[in-house]
Formats: sequence, structure tokens, C-alpha cells
Amino acid sequence: MKKTQYLKELNISAPQQRGGANKKSDVEKIQSWLCLQEKMHPGLGTMVNIDGDFGPATENAVKIYQRSIDVPSNGVVTPSLFMAFTSHMKNAFEGVAPKASIRESILSVAENHLKHLPFELNIRQQSNSGPWVRSYMGGNEGASWLWCMGFVQTIIDQAMSLHGRDFTKIMPLTYSCDTIGTYGIGQNTLIRNEKIRKDPGLVKKGDILLIRKSLHDWVHTAIIMDIKGDTFVTIEGNTNNDGSSNGDGVYKRIRNFRKSVLDVFSLSKWI
Repeated sequence: MKKTQYLKELNISAPQQRGGANKKSDVEKIQSWLCLQEKMHPGLGTMVNIDGDFGPATENAVKIYQRSIDVPSNGVVTPSLFMAFTSHMKNAFEGVAPKASIRESILSVAENHLKHLPFELNIRQQSNSGPWVRSYMGGNEGASWLWCMGFVQTIIDQAMSLHGRDFTKIMPLTYSCDTIGTYGIGQNTLIRNEKIRKDPGLVKKGDILLIRKSLHDWVHTAIIMDIKGDTFVTIEGNTNNDGSSNGDGVYKRIRNFRKSVLDVFSLSKWI
């Protein structure tokens, strides 16, 4: 895989605890995962400030988490406990075996990420932050780092790697929808919405949806999971219930290609 940033999110360097010889970056990672546990399990009570200070609030949140997984609640985060924090991410990136075809692997990988509930966080008053965003975006995070293309390319990268293929032979590594749309035009692999409306059969499961704002401007992207009637079933990152291009997580959505201007980057030339 080209996108291996997630490996840096799975570990801390040493045990961290209140009053200990703590490492600020490790404490921030712990606090981030405490907040993500609350997002995955609403009402758990582990949401804390992400400030790198292992104070009483962080200690109490750790104890709550420890009780929730039935281990001694001493408030100490060892590397092994941190592995429990991050198991969702590890399983998202490593928990899928290759399927019969690359397209089937793309669908399986996308569903597996969705199942493990990737969310962004607000850190230092910056949205589009946290372990999942950094993993999709090569370590980058912050309000300006919209991560929908980072998510989509992670899925393609992971799926193709399962088959010994390099996804950068299909498209450039980028975080920009415009880059992929323009590249698709140059490769004659971008199916414009006008053609899709005439012949939806041109689109295949596993292709990449691009939401078009103007002729050469695309603002959001997704993996196409299915084509049903006038709609695409998608899995996409950095969206929400409104279909935003700057939402908070990974979701499955339905988008109507007759009511919205949706182009498709086809993978059929290569797979």
C-alpha cells in the first residue's frame, strides 16, 4: 500500500498516565481515541479536550473505557491498552482478504471501513482532524484538508494492493477531486453525467463518483457501491446526512444522477 500513515496511529511510545513522564503527542492520540470511542458508543462518557495534558478528566475517561472492556480501571494507558483503542482502525485497514476481482475487493474494503465508523475530530479548533483523517490524508489534517478524495484513494489503494497492483498506475496520488476529474478527461475515462443519464450501464460498481460544480470543477467524491434505477449507492468520506462535501465521517448514501450532476471516473480501462 502507498497509504501507510495509519500504522503511525496504532501505537504510543510508552505507558501514559496522570503525573507520569508523558509525551504530549501520545496523550493527544489517547485523547483523540477517547473522543472517537464516544462517537462510536454514544453515552459512554469518554469525550475529553484534546490538549496533550493527561489530567484528571483524561484519567477518568480512561477508567470509564477500561471498565467498558472489563479490564482493571487504573487510568494507565499502556501500549497494549492503546491497541484496544485503535483496533477499529487496524481492522479497517487490515481486515479484508482479496476477493475474486479487484472491483469486488473495492466494495469489500469500502464496506469494511464504513463498518468501523471513521469520524473526524475538532482539534485546536480545527475540523477535519484526528487519526482517521491523518490516515486518509498522509498525515495532513485541519480545516482546509477536505478528506473525501483521501478516503476514496485509500479504498482503491488498499483493494488493489490485495491483488498486487499499484493504484498510482491508474491515477495520480492526490487529495483533489479536480485533479482526478481532469486526469479522467485526459485518459478518456471520465463518464460525463449527460452520457450516464442516457446509459447508466456505462457505470460499474467500484467506479469513482465525482460531484460536478462546473465543467472542470468537482467538489466531492465517493465509491459507487451499486446502481439502482436513477441512483448510485455510495460510500463516501467527509460527508453527513445533508450530503455535504465537508461533513464529519464516512457514510453510505444514495445519490440521484438525474437530479444532481454526477460524473464518474471509470476504472474499466485498467481492471
